[in-house]
Amino acid sequence: MCLCLENHKAKERNKQTLKRHTNIAVAGMDSKALADKPHAICIPAPFQSHIKAMLNFSKLLHYKGFHITFVNTEFNHKRLLKARGSDSLDGLPDFRFESIPDGLPPSDDNATQDMNVLCESVKRNFLAPFLDLIQKLNSAGPPVTCIVADAFMMFTTTAAQQLGIPIVFLIVVSACASMGQLQYRPLKEKGIVPLKDESYLTNGYLDMVIDWIPGMKDIRLKNLPSFLQITDPNDLLFNFIMEATEKCHDPNALIIHTFNALEHEVLDALSTIFPQVYAIGPFQLLLNQVKDNRLNSIGCNLWIEEPECLEWLDSKEPNSVIYVNFGSMAVMTKEQLIEFGMGLANSNHYFLWIIRPDLVRDDSVIFPPEFEEKARGRGLLGSWCSQEEVLNHKSIGGFLTHCGWNSILESVYEGVPMLCCPFFGDQTMNCRYTCIEWGIGMEIGSDVNRDEVEKLVKELMEGEEGKKLKHNVMEWKKKAEEATSSTGSSWINLDMVVNRVLLSKDQKLPNIN
Repeated sequence: MCLCLENHKAKERNKQTLKRHTNIAVAGMDSKALADKPHAICIPAPFQSHIKAMLNFSKLLHYKGFHITFVNTEFNHKRLLKARGSDSLDGLPDFRFESIPDGLPPSDDNATQDMNVLCESVKRNFLAPFLDLIQKLNSAGPPVTCIVADAFMMFTTTAAQQLGIPIVFLIVVSACASMGQLQYRPLKEKGIVPLKDESYLTNGYLDMVIDWIPGMKDIRLKNLPSFLQITDPNDLLFNFIMEATEKCHDPNALIIHTFNALEHEVLDALSTIFPQVYAIGPFQLLLNQVKDNRLNSIGCNLWIEEPECLEWLDSKEPNSVIYVNFGSMAVMTKEQLIEFGMGLANSNHYFLWIIRPDLVRDDSVIFPPEFEEKARGRGLLGSWCSQEEVLNHKSIGGFLTHCGWNSILESVYEGVPMLCCPFFGDQTMNCRYTCIEWGIGMEIGSDVNRDEVEKLVKELMEGEEGKKLKHNVMEWKKKAEEATSSTGSSWINLDMVVNRVLLSKDQKLPNIN
């Protein structure tokens, strides 16, 4: 069993020389044809999951005939170069990468930046360099004709207004989480939040039923996105998300990374609040139908992927391995890590566990000898992997997840049932829908202990409840495939966004056939 968090090959790849990407010359493409393309500038929120979703949507727009400029922060741009190599950001003549400063001091490039500090900087520091970048692009190449921005990048509506171009917001959380975030203001006005003190986190107060939410039923306060569980009315993240959600009235349209069948009641309710809401997804299933190998080389992972994970899975029987990954931002204590580890080891099932370098709060991952003895020959620990390829692997029988939205969607369209352990943010709402509404997961309690982990892993992998979850998730997989078929709702909605919103009346898309 490999217990190293970074193997020799990864260390060698880490030695690649970092270089700032420069725009490549337009080779093999007629300059007039390039100039005639509509030009979308796409900017994600500076977090791994948001970058991934935006990049996949940008690829879809490129397939539809758009020139793309994809904008990361300088910090994340350097991380991508380190993780993927400079070639992965060379892009194409009509798919380029640019970066803007985030206004923050230098920090460890192997760890996620502090969310509070980064969100504050988004509000204060991003608009001016973003406008400067657009001015530079307009003077050097095809002019920017539209903006596609993460819904957290609120400043982009000011840029669109100044430039007189259309803008759409991409919402990379679920529709149900988005609707939950819309309740922050009403909850505050009703005096339900902030909480009076921290005892309200454990005294049953969070079990309060919130019965006024459009398109939802049987929702409790604890199910709503967890950033409302505050005692300080000036809490930065609470107010940032409340403002960002309310700003969703400003763009010309909203795109939600989901599909109609999965969240139709909430989507219907959102459409009564916002004038144009389009469910488009899952992005990867749409991209699977795009026959452009050039786009496949453009990656988005901020950590180095370890191919050894897939090689190890190749040696295992079908449906015999549980995959464990808590995403790009969740942080746990060393005690929680050990409880998860012992539960996995005691289950006697194979497991592939991704433990990124900054997962544990004190930055050390030390397992007791008992864990190494019990898990020997049955477990593999890695620092990062290509999650889509792992979930698509025949040996995977279950997924222990933090309930990030990308992970939930990927598990749905790969037909993998889940064990859910939400940490923060939208994950609590995603967990509730995964386990209760869609019937494709079981929740692990917040007070993690090895006995519960062992019991639920066994039930998921070999029990009757696990079989029910597998049946249900396969039904949802079919519905996701229907939504992304050539006549499905997601393709139809993508065409409507392009033609009704992103293109001006005098623009036409090039022939992509």
